[in-house]
Amino acid sequence: MDIKISPSMLASDYANLEKELDKCKKGKADLIHLDVMDGHFVPNISIGAPVIASMKKVCDIPFDVHLMISKPYDYIEDFVNAGADIISFHTECDSDIEKTIDKIISLGCKAALAVKPGTPIEAVFPYLDKLSMVLVMTVEPGFGGQNFMESVMPKIKTLREKCPALDIQVDGGINADTVTLAGRAGANVFVAGSAIFKSDDPAKTISILKENAKI
Repeated sequence: MDIKISPSMLASDYANLEKELDKCKKGKADLIHLDVMDGHFVPNISIGAPVIASMKKVCDIPFDVHLMISKPYDYIEDFVNAGADIISFHTECDSDIEKTIDKIISLGCKAALAVKPGTPIEAVFPYLDKLSMVLVMTVEPGFGGQNFMESVMPKIKTLREKCPALDIQVDGGINADTVTLAGRAGANVFVAGSAIFKSDDPAKTISILKENAKI
């Protein structure tokens, strides 16, 4: 499986987004992870489609948009139009899961499902034939800078055994050490925020994350 690094803009300097995106380009990031929060599904509010559209104008790295919102179905078209290349939404949301997946795909975007740490991985099984990726949260969604939950690793192992070729993404507390644990469990797409944007050398950090994920 290809190892992919998706820097989380939630940890970036929002006053200098173009410069922060340039760091990702120089570091040869594979994706840009964009967290969308509505203050209802999670107790935090972040960016929306207009900000993502502005970022897309200055960045050609694929956008990996993570919808932490209660009714993702109602907003899929907005985020596709804003430039999303992959849209992940949560099994725990209020929208019809299959209809939401179908809408994402019908608009020419890749669909992914996300699960919180306490949600059984089996929740995604009925939809695997339509998904390009599954996002396994290694923290409770809503805030950056949390500690990695190693207890989630068995879920990744179970999913990898079932789907040898699927992109499995992990998000939360990923650094040079925890990326190895997640990689050994079977993940191949890694969201890292603080580890990259708080680094003195983001490009080197991205390189280290890729190498450590293979250990």
